[in-house]
Amino acid sequence: MSTTAHHRFTGRSVLVTGAGSGIGRALALAFAAEGASVTVAGRTAAPLAETVALIERAGGTALAVTADVSSSDEVRALVARAVERFGSLDVAVNNAGVFRGGGPIAELPEADWHTLLDVNVTGVLHALQAETAQMRGQETGGAIVNVSSNLGAHARRPGLAAYAASKAAVSALTRGAALDHIGDGVRINAVSPGASDTGMSLLPGESEAERAVRMKEQSPLGRVSSLDEVAAAVLYLASDAAASVVGTDLVVDGGASA
Repeated sequence: MSTTAHHRFTGRSVLVTGAGSGIGRALALAFAAEGASVTVAGRTAAPLAETVALIERAGGTALAVTADVSSSDEVRALVARAVERFGSLDVAVNNAGVFRGGGPIAELPEADWHTLLDVNVTGVLHALQAETAQMRGQETGGAIVNVSSNLGAHARRPGLAAYAASKAAVSALTRGAALDHIGDGVRINAVSPGASDTGMSLLPGESEAERAVRMKEQSPLGRVSSLDEVAAAVLYLASDAAASVVGTDLVVDGGASA
């Protein structure tokens, strides 16, 4: 198996949830470019098919599976499909998440709160359980990276308390799970991006050019993080180079929460 910088995942099976767009799609493409066979998952078939097409067009191998991470049955079936197709599950990236409830906490709709918990927290729990069940039975174990956010354990913003609470839970769950399962050969970490080059970092009605001007004032780095920069952090934590990195939460936000 090649372990060069450009082929760190040759021969490995990688699962990425929330892979129909944004960071998830960028992660799937990055793993495939480094030799992985990638299972891409999400709730909607069409964008997943687009991700697979992009990977295959570049010469990679991918499988699309529709799954809702808030359902433990669907997540178990997702892992089973990945293993059936590619023979193992060596890396999993739990990226699926939603944003709800922008506004003061006193006015937060209860349905938004439950959606945040169901997807952002319970969804990660379901994924961790299904993935570790598979990985700890493999001779080579596995690596899991949860995608959290700099909003939560690292920073807070007015009007985003509910979302921050859900992502803080992801950070805590990651560290606890890492301690529970490193003895099983399963290495678990998190990456917490800040404002990145996706639609989620745009204010309502804001253009990318207007966002660039705003970020010059709001970010110590002076810009959003590129998707390649976020992917680089995730791939590092999933790689053999991070073999002794356990339970970390790597913040990629240009210094916004420093």
